[in-house]
Amino acid sequence: MANVNIKFNGKDYLLSCDDGQEESLKKLTSLLDEKYLQLKKELGNIGENKLLLITSIKLIDEHYDLRKRISAQKNKLEDLSNKFKELKSLAIKFKDVKEVEIKELNIELYKIKKKIEQANTMYENMLDKTTESLEKIIKNAETSSNIQQ
Repeated sequence: MANVNIKFNGKDYLLSCDDGQEESLKKLTSLLDEKYLQLKKELGNIGENKLLLITSIKLIDEHYDLRKRISAQKNKLEDLSNKFKELKSLAIKFKDVKEVEIKELNIELYKIKKKIEQANTMYENMLDKTTESLEKIIKNAETSSNIQQ
């Protein structure tokens, strides 16, 4: 245990605290003394006990107000976190749906490419047959022409 000399309301006090807590105790006492002196200035000399009670009530009021604000901020943070999780979930679902759509479109694209390849092959075959037929016709025409001469 450590002993700390503090000043409150113009008086010196010797207080004990856990080792390492000396500075914290001094700061807290200084804060209490500031509040006390401020209220003493505002309210006048209404008695030390009453002034200590009012100071304590003010500090507790500030404490609870701060806790309420922290709680409200915590709730807002939780709401934001939940909205983020919801948004993340929607984004993942959207991505999954789009991946399925892309796969389906790739399948359709593959089918269209196959049909184009088949159509090209048929067209080339038709051209080859037509060319062969024309060559035969020309050959026959030449042969007929040679015979008639």
